[in-house]
Amino acid sequence: MKYSKILCHRIPERSFHYKNHQFPVCARCTGFYTGLAVFLIYNYFFSITYTIELFIISAALLIPAAVDGFTQFFGLRESNNNLRFVTGFIGGIGLIIVIKSLFKILGV
Repeated sequence: MKYSKILCHRIPERSFHYKNHQFPVCARCTGFYTGLAVFLIYNYFFSITYTIELFIISAALLIPAAVDGFTQFFGLRESNNNLRFVTGFIGGIGLIIVIKSLFKILGV
């Protein structure tokens, strides 16, 4: 089955494999989706107050994924799948909080 590469490049060397099968998304996207899911499950059980301060902190959580991605993209260094996953996981948590904070702050 062919998947669209719009959301993820799915380069085999940058993806996790399990029993000779490549994950459908790369390691960083796997981290992002895992971080999103973990936060949404946490948020289901625990109430969170979305403030400007939380928005700024969550935006800062996106920085490690951006630095890892851009330094690799520009050939400054080579990342590894574990680091890609961790920065993606942190970024996924930051991304969902940014989105939910914007909805709360803007009253949507």
